[in-house]
Amino acid sequence: MHTKVINNIQTQLFELTKKKYSKKYINTNIFPIIEYIVYSNKTKFLISGSQGIGKSTLIKILKTSIEKYFDKKIIALSLDDYYLSKNDRLKLSKKIHPLFKTRGVPGTHDIKKLKKNLDDFQKSNYPIYTPIFDKLIDDRSNKIRKEIIKKDILILEGWCCACPPLDKKFLKKNINDLEKSKDKDRIWRNYINKNLIYEYKKIFKIFDKIIFLKAPSFDFVLSWRLKQERMNNSKSINNKKMNKKEILQFILHYEKLTRWMIRELPKFSNLVIHIDKNQKIIKRVIN
Repeated sequence: MHTKVINNIQTQLFELTKKKYSKKYINTNIFPIIEYIVYSNKTKFLISGSQGIGKSTLIKILKTSIEKYFDKKIIALSLDDYYLSKNDRLKLSKKIHPLFKTRGVPGTHDIKKLKKNLDDFQKSNYPIYTPIFDKLIDDRSNKIRKEIIKKDILILEGWCCACPPLDKKFLKKNINDLEKSKDKDRIWRNYINKNLIYEYKKIFKIFDKIIFLKAPSFDFVLSWRLKQERMNNSKSINNKKMNKKEILQFILHYEKLTRWMIRELPKFSNLVIHIDKNQKIIKRVIN
């Protein structure tokens, strides 16, 4: 079975990334993650990591391999699908701060809906209806996903999953032009932190294990996000693209928390997966 799993992952990786990964790399770096999840005897996993780092690809590999070879059914959720609608974010931007018009940070997710889906999983309350967010139109889709069959494992992935609240010193520090020019009074970042302390912490505590994909630094996020945008637009009917300048502006909204997580989250994670600049796994640390 082991050889079949490795071969299958190699095929999947090529289909997803158009790159050929060696069987040795897969056996050393990816198969152990599958074993970690399967043999932990836990049911709820958080997978966290910066934009473009490869979370979605990893989730697809994990779900397919575990279901096919280990006879466990998985419900894989993305925090991105719980973004508030464009209209709801517009209301939030008028009520709290203009920067909340842009999706991404804590405060721009439908936490009540996510909590309901997590509760349904824990109580085996099926079917489970989960939302879909369409990034190409920056709005919630009219479609929904319907999970009918009982699942053994739930995995939630998201760029800010398990993010610990910011300390006062780091919160006050302006780390980019967005914060300097548009959040001088720190209303935006204080509201983000308030959400982390109260609403998001409750969600993160539900999970048994935290798996963190650690980037070498925030400096690589732009190139990863550009690559992600090209892949997104290959699927777009309207071919609506964000250019490099727009993406750079977009990721400034994520910078503070991403830098904070790279620094702090390894202390709280059960499994830390170190990623290099080429998005390859170079080390795994179990805490």
